[in-house]
Amino acid sequence: MAVPGSERQRARTRPAVRAPVTNRVPLRLLLRVASVACGIQFGWALQLSLLTPYVQELGIPHAWASVIWLCGPVSGLLVQPLVGLMSDRSTSRFGRRRPFIFAGAMSICIAVLIIGHSADIGGLLGDGDAPKPRAVVAFVIGFWLLDVANNMTQGPCRALLGDLTGKDHRRTRVANAYFSLFMALGNVLGFATGSFNGWYKVFRFTLTSSCNINCANLKSAFLLDVVVIATTTYISLTAAQEKPSSSINGSPEFGEGMPEQSSEIQEAFLWQLFGTFRYLSGPIWMILFVIGLTWIGWFPFFLFDTDWMGREIYGGKPNEGQDYDTGVRMGSFGLMLNSVVLGITSVFIEKLCRKLGSGLVWGISNILMALCFLSMLVISYMMKNVDSAGHPPDGIVIAALVVFTILGAPMAITYSVPYALISTRIEALGLGQGLSMGILNLAITIPQALVSVGSGPWDQLFGGGNAPAFAVAAVSAFAGGLLAILAIPRTRAEKSRSYA
Repeated sequence: MAVPGSERQRARTRPAVRAPVTNRVPLRLLLRVASVACGIQFGWALQLSLLTPYVQELGIPHAWASVIWLCGPVSGLLVQPLVGLMSDRSTSRFGRRRPFIFAGAMSICIAVLIIGHSADIGGLLGDGDAPKPRAVVAFVIGFWLLDVANNMTQGPCRALLGDLTGKDHRRTRVANAYFSLFMALGNVLGFATGSFNGWYKVFRFTLTSSCNINCANLKSAFLLDVVVIATTTYISLTAAQEKPSSSINGSPEFGEGMPEQSSEIQEAFLWQLFGTFRYLSGPIWMILFVIGLTWIGWFPFFLFDTDWMGREIYGGKPNEGQDYDTGVRMGSFGLMLNSVVLGITSVFIEKLCRKLGSGLVWGISNILMALCFLSMLVISYMMKNVDSAGHPPDGIVIAALVVFTILGAPMAITYSVPYALISTRIEALGLGQGLSMGILNLAITIPQALVSVGSGPWDQLFGGGNAPAFAVAAVSAFAGGLLAILAIPRTRAEKSRSYA
């Protein structure tokens, strides 16, 4: 005879069996889809390492070099959310995301060709020695097109990974780690290409009367970028077999599950975009705020990393000898080392977040970032007291390279964790993945716009160096780190050492 309650007792002691995950996307497919990040980041790496110095060689003063970068935040403010929303609603037979990725990749190719040939275009239109106003106009057109194309491509790429992983949040984390890994690979290739000063010997046709050695090296690097972006885009688009339907893996379209909105919001894109903010929860707002502080920290570094090496470590100036150019190349080498660490860190992000929690991992990485920026200020101060005549002591150069290298770890966190946090937490609101990535991008582009407008004049006000911008970056990164640790709680899944 059964003992009363014994069956219930056995049920309580019986080990729980997890429900199997059905239709899980193969990791190799996610890996192929994420590979397009390598091509995108190859060009972005060249942009970060070479274009701030190059625009100064064309005749733009250092105080205004950062204003050129304003196009990135401005285009990102509108382009990525708009493209995200359009891709969410796309009914193309080629899929929702792939047509936008293809168009964006082709636009990147056109943009880098314009940038690489800007000096030649200026020469054909009558430019002489620096300043070269016509070349600057061509450069700015190409630069704006490049940033528009980058924003047009990256958002749908992230959204496509979110579509494929659906509500499998652990796969979402893995997919974003893969994306970060390929960004690291693209960085390594791009920064290595930018640090080599002999490309004009390989592609001799790039050296012209209007395009000197530095210009020819840059032009050659962007020609290589066209090859890389075309290859990785092909691999990614042929791997993702999208279905032209209103729902992928259970991921709802924009508006499903959301409170009913007015017809005006449904008809007007900007009203629709900003109208969604009222439905964002407190944790999502906190994530967006931390993202903003993080990018106020990163953007001065992205703007002036190689310029800092050329000016404040090697003591050079654009168009005045080879010291500045040598410093820029050394800075590109440092960024290549940075990208190696970025790639290695990307492999361990998933395990770190599972063990410590995403907020703690993100906060620690921001504090490490702040310490690195402070170290750059210390190195700059030490270099002022050294009479190097363009040849800084080996210890100073090694210290600068070490700082660049260490920054690869927090960079990997920035490229992965915030996107996964938004992607998993915004699911309940019924937002499409494309628009949700656009909303996240607003938290990146608005701080970038502030830095672009203010950092150059701010630096000029305090003597023309890069120290003031790096000081602001350090304070902002540290504040973002504290907020991430204190205000982004671990999910129940993370507490149980599993992803939500």
